Amino acid sequence: MVNISEDYTNQYGIIDKKGNYILKPQYNEIKPLGENMVAIGKIIDAEKPYRGSKYAIGDMNGNILTDFIYYNVSNYKNGLASANDDKNTFFIDKSGNIVKNLPIVKGSGTLDLEGDLIKAYVDFRISYLTRDGKVIWEQNKIIPLNNQYSVIEEKYKPNRDYLVYYPELQGMEGKAEEKKANEKLKELSKVKPIDSNANLDYNYVGDFSVEFFKKQLLVLKLYGYEYHFGAAHGMPSEIYPHIDLVSGTFYQLKDLFKQGSDYVKVISEIIGEQIKNNKEYSYVFPDAYKGIKEDQPFYVKEYALYIYFYPYDIAPYVAGFPTFKIPYTEIMNIIDTKGDFWGSFH
Repeated sequence: MVNISEDYTNQYGIIDKKGNYILKPQYNEIKPLGENMVAIGKIIDAEKPYRGSKYAIGDMNGNILTDFIYYNVSNYKNGLASANDDKNTFFIDKSGNIVKNLPIVKGSGTLDLEGDLIKAYVDFRISYLTRDGKVIWEQNKIIPLNNQYSVIEEKYKPNRDYLVYYPELQGMEGKAEEKKANEKLKELSKVKPIDSNANLDYNYVGDFSVEFFKKQLLVLKLYGYEYHFGAAHGMPSEIYPHIDLVSGTFYQLKDLFKQGSDYVKVISEIIGEQIKNNKEYSYVFPDAYKGIKEDQPFYVKEYALYIYFYPYDIAPYVAGFPTFKIPYTEIMNIIDTKGDFWGSFH
């Protein structure tokens, strides 16, 4: 395989041992797949080469066996490879045709034959199937909190470049409050209208986890990663909704403190001391920290409040989300211990 390009574009081809072209150098990519097979990539958008390629299946003899219809193709093993288009993942044979008597799984990923079973890693979830497509194991989609409350994993994928797993609450006695809370969680999870046929300039993946649960307070972590094609790196995001499962209230940082208490000043000073005296925070940009905001990102756990900052706020990207632990014992004098927020988990 050779690339004769002289600029940022690619011109891949295949030559024989004498240097003669058996596949002209005009393709964006050529990927060796083993067993004398290759994936030949044609650029998706000539004006946006960073968008990548769609692939045809070919062989090392220069034959192109299919149209340019696949987005990803794995290596061949015993005559089969895994591939996907914009909707499904499946096996293909050495003619590049979909193998119809093996499972076709909705979503983007890979399939692997493991004995009599098929391991599917599709849309960042693992499952195992029989050869006739029966799912015999998949990752749990229900997170029980106790005998009453559960969090259900829901999936939203309107476009091959946009995927969100978002939480849905179940078990709240107030069904109107439950519905309203779930609508807000969808919004916070970035479930929004996306054109299914659009060639997006970015890729977004969102997911969630249960960070803390006690009494009637549920703290979820909603996290995502947005990557604009061609960029040096993407941008991660994290938010922590604090949900009262009785009232449906989404608590804010200010709700933890007594009215009139200058919690912004108090917490800002505590974090300032941690940055000054703890070598763990030596990565913070000099003079970048100016204190916290009234609505500073935060989350609570049983014994401490955690305050965090986004990448680049006060530190380099590689530092991630600089996070500061503040034990409640250090701020009990300003916590509203009779308030709803504190009472929801005490």
